[in-house]
Amino acid sequence: MGTIKVPTALLELAAAQDDVVSRTQATESGFGRYAQQRMVQLSTWQRLAPGIFLTNNAVPSWDALAWAGVLYAGDGARLGGLAAAYGHQLVDVPPPRIDILHPHGSRLKSWGILCFHQERCGVRPAATVGSPPRTPIDDTVLDLIGTDLGRAAGKGAVHWLTAAVQRRLTTPERLLDALNRRGRITGRREMINLLTDVADGVQSPLEYRYRKDVEAAHGLPRGRRQASGRSGRQRLWRDVYYEEFRVLVELDGTIGHVGEGRFRDYRRDNAALVDGDATLRYGWHDVRSESCQVARQVALMLHRGGWEGRPNRCPNCSNRTDG
Repeated sequence: MGTIKVPTALLELAAAQDDVVSRTQATESGFGRYAQQRMVQLSTWQRLAPGIFLTNNAVPSWDALAWAGVLYAGDGARLGGLAAAYGHQLVDVPPPRIDILHPHGSRLKSWGILCFHQERCGVRPAATVGSPPRTPIDDTVLDLIGTDLGRAAGKGAVHWLTAAVQRRLTTPERLLDALNRRGRITGRREMINLLTDVADGVQSPLEYRYRKDVEAAHGLPRGRRQASGRSGRQRLWRDVYYEEFRVLVELDGTIGHVGEGRFRDYRRDNAALVDGDATLRYGWHDVRSESCQVARQVALMLHRGGWEGRPNRCPNCSNRTDG
């Protein structure tokens, strides 16, 4: 038997789908079932699932498996959960499980790393984005927070909301619109409150904890988030700026900056000092475990800058015996 010629249209389609095609797509391109079977027998193609082919003999990539799952699930299927988040670049590493949402009515058995979920009409907008198709970014974020699709990630609402906005994938307003369109979803009130803080400039879980456990819990003034400044020609961004009282709070979620990062911190602090601003710098341990002490330090610096208020005692302050 001579070389089997694959139609150009099918080759182009396979290239657009990470080398994966369905039996229906191949047949509609003029490549019949017998030719498909021969390609598998010759080990030129691989059968990934009933009616789904990989058009090479290499180990299938994560993207190829994602396409296989979407094509296997049929019309209306799309990536959801962490798989959709990876497609949107909300997460940087492909997840070990690929969640596929498909129209309600047929139960599909999961296989390999593919997990299939029936999707009821009207829960999310029917529109899909990307290649392979996936849920829109706002619905992806809501699913990761309020449904079982996000349970494997072990991340909370603060992480997903701040990450999506900080990466410029969406806005607090768009997320709120998507939330308002949803019917029942776990954690609705928490998400609405969080989006208010994110819209105000909170960009990380650490910044949220500072806002909640330091500022709000102790009645401190609300600082301006992501305030811009300059050091020479370089633009700087300050995490929390109490402009009236000339106090800056910088929050670092890592263990500590080293190398160029540390020198960048020095330059920022020095520029603030030259401008007449005092800088306080805190990390995760300070804000999570010593929030009352942090609040007292911030309040002291605010008083030196002219603040005439008094910090509140939170329940944790009341439980302390050191005053």
